[in-house]
Amino acid sequence: MTTSVLQLDPLIRLVSNGGGHGAVATFIGVVRDNNLNRRVTHLEYEAYEPMAVKALEQICREADGEWPGTRLAVHHRTGRLAIGEASIVIAAASPHRAAAFAACRYVIERVKQIVPIWKHEFFEGGEVWIEGATANPEDEAARLEAVRRACGAPTAAPAVGSPCA
Repeated sequence: MTTSVLQLDPLIRLVSNGGGHGAVATFIGVVRDNNLNRRVTHLEYEAYEPMAVKALEQICREADGEWPGTRLAVHHRTGRLAIGEASIVIAAASPHRAAAFAACRYVIERVKQIVPIWKHEFFEGGEVWIEGATANPEDEAARLEAVRRACGAPTAAPAVGSPCA
């Protein structure tokens, strides 16, 4: 969690340190200029930082359980963000690309579910708070839904022992 401008390169170096990884997947969430047919001017993010950090650490532990050996780093920004600025950056390194892509997707799905971060959207003619995380961090059904989405599965969660089988 930071109020500083997010940089992806330090996260890539962090997850790549030590070698042995044949793939690095990244995700950058940026402030868009339009939402629900409204011209967005900027966003403000707020977080309950101690709990947000714990939730991000939990997400990384969960991902390691699903995709062992995958190294993850994630930073989320708080404060005022202009159009085009990064609100979240994620890097995942693994021996193979499938695990890196899936772990990266898993992180953003779980962030949306359980990290106490709130988005205040400002647009021409008004402002609105966008609902943030609502799932209980211990809700196994929500976690499995994030695995399903990370794996691109159209229906039920993947088989036990093979997250993206």
